[in-house]
Amino acid sequence: MNNDKKLWKKCVLPLASSIKDAIVNLDAGGFKIALIVNPLGVLAGTVSDGDIRRGILRGLGADRSIDSIMNESPVVVSPSTSEAAIRKMMYVFKVQQIPIVDEQRRVVGLCTWDEFGGFQERENLLVIMAGGQGMRLRPYTDDCPKPLLKVAGKPIVEHIITRAVEEGFRKFVLATHYLGHMIEQYLGDGSSFGVKISYLREPSPMGTAGALSLLMRPTESFVVTNGDVLTDIRYGGILDFHLNQDASATMAVGIHEWQHPFGVVSTKDGKIVGFEEKPTYTTHINAGVYVLKPSALDFLQQSERCDMPDLFQTLRRKSQPTVAYPLYETWLDIGRPNDLKEARGRRFSSKRRLK
Repeated sequence: MNNDKKLWKKCVLPLASSIKDAIVNLDAGGFKIALIVNPLGVLAGTVSDGDIRRGILRGLGADRSIDSIMNESPVVVSPSTSEAAIRKMMYVFKVQQIPIVDEQRRVVGLCTWDEFGGFQERENLLVIMAGGQGMRLRPYTDDCPKPLLKVAGKPIVEHIITRAVEEGFRKFVLATHYLGHMIEQYLGDGSSFGVKISYLREPSPMGTAGALSLLMRPTESFVVTNGDVLTDIRYGGILDFHLNQDASATMAVGIHEWQHPFGVVSTKDGKIVGFEEKPTYTTHINAGVYVLKPSALDFLQQSERCDMPDLFQTLRRKSQPTVAYPLYETWLDIGRPNDLKEARGRRFSSKRRLK
């Protein structure tokens, strides 16, 4: 059991904390849970990754109190609970972390799934859309496909695969077109990386979704990511979210804030009714990571160009449930030279190299 104070205390937050505090805690602590305690150290509740995303979907701001999203009745165990019992509880309640509390319900430790076998190996496919020409990144892409551009010493596509491997994914499909032979030469069949890789070779550019019409229909939901996106997203997390929502398609959405450079004047019938000094507007943007049910492929036309937003629109028109997965992790779309420069100056949390 993880009762070393130097470890589990990293995920403890006071009850007076905000949602933003919880986001920072989950990102830095690595336990995927925040333990919320009152001034006496008594467990008031827990906040998980899913709790935060559901709060964001409800429109709650990052400055809201932590108790607005907190689970007040989490599963807990005592210090004397056996490992076998804890493992069974994790399986039954579908949780990967369980706080350890004493008789006064004060937190004395934390049990994590990693202690009992590590990550969950997944049979689901992860498809990487790697066929784009990278026109906006010229001259970097004159003789190198965008997914092979290096960041922190290795290609973007390898960062993507490395992170997915850490989440238990072992089966990959890459959709290629522009300089696709270079990608195949670098990755091969994946055996040198301990994974299985196959390819969808686009005869012409087919957009961010069209190549999926060439895919042999999977039996389970699968993850799709653009080949130019670097992110600390948990691919297993968005897959689990998608399955829990029973969605036809799930889209990771980033939160983008834009501050108006001027004071805004509100008018009605020619009269001034209000002022707002340089207001900040919050919008959701497509983050380029998705999960699809196999049945979503039925709405693609064989070998025809289609972008992912168009597929989502089609699914919506056909009354197929489409949901958003709020993304608060590090995220960068490498579409322009300045983006590449920024990426090369950043540190992403996935440090492990493929074996």
